[in-house]
Amino acid sequence: MTRARELARGWVAARAPAASTDWLDAAAREIAAFPVGPGHGFPTLLALASRRIPRGALAPDERERAAAYELVPGWNPERWTVLDAARAVLVLSRSDLAAAQPSPALEDCFHYADMGELCALYRALALLPDPERYVWRAGEGCRSSLRAVYESAACDTPFPFRHFDATAWRQLVIKAVFVGAPLWRVHGLDQRLDAELARMALDLVDERRAAGRRVQPELWICLGAHGGERGRQSLERELSGTWAAGRRAAALALARAGHTEKLRSALAAERDPLVRATMEHTLQGPVPQGAWHDLHGEE
Repeated sequence: MTRARELARGWVAARAPAASTDWLDAAAREIAAFPVGPGHGFPTLLALASRRIPRGALAPDERERAAAYELVPGWNPERWTVLDAARAVLVLSRSDLAAAQPSPALEDCFHYADMGELCALYRALALLPDPERYVWRAGEGCRSSLRAVYESAACDTPFPFRHFDATAWRQLVIKAVFVGAPLWRVHGLDQRLDAELARMALDLVDERRAAGRRVQPELWICLGAHGGERGRQSLERELSGTWAAGRRAAALALARAGHTEKLRSALAAERDPLVRATMEHTLQGPVPQGAWHDLHGEE
């Protein structure tokens, strides 16, 4: 906890004016001295940070991202703001975080936080000591229909991968499709694919097609090697369509499922340069979930 706090504090100090860093240090000391329990000015300081700390993108460099990942594998602050980092410092300054029960003051903040505060709180959950105590709270974030809140709880964080059970995990993955969140940024997705998730994804595919709608390209990430014959047929149908983004996604998913012969035969007749490039790339080696990054948002 202390290392994560100091890491985040260093990021703020490198990007904010000295007066902002001085305020953050004073606020952190004040929070550390608070007695256990809600109130005592903690929510006020969390809110006041927006007036004292710049709101710009954190934009960590490669060294900073590596330090975060080394400290908490799966932690990626690439899309954090400087204000997110400052609020993480404040959260991690509480003296009651190692108590047997979740911090009542922290839970109180979740109830009354505005959007920015809420996102910062969810992003900080993976950095808490014994974070599994906050599974219910993280689950609330991953069920949110507000994309910003969902992403702060589900993306670029190891929390769900480490602590969600199979049911909650599958719900998180499918929810990403509904809120338009970047599924490829859900840490550990490839490691937790299974036949039930593939079935759920294929059911959604059938529903969208029956409604005359396109299938979101990222939905095909969910199949992996678990789609079976139903998955193969559905992917081949997508590959034979006219929408380039869907065909590229189908090519990626077919390669992940091991259907490389189909891809090679399709490549020989392919004329679309983007689809062809994707097919060629998939045949060169493993296709991780990150391969979908440039297809996100296509629908």
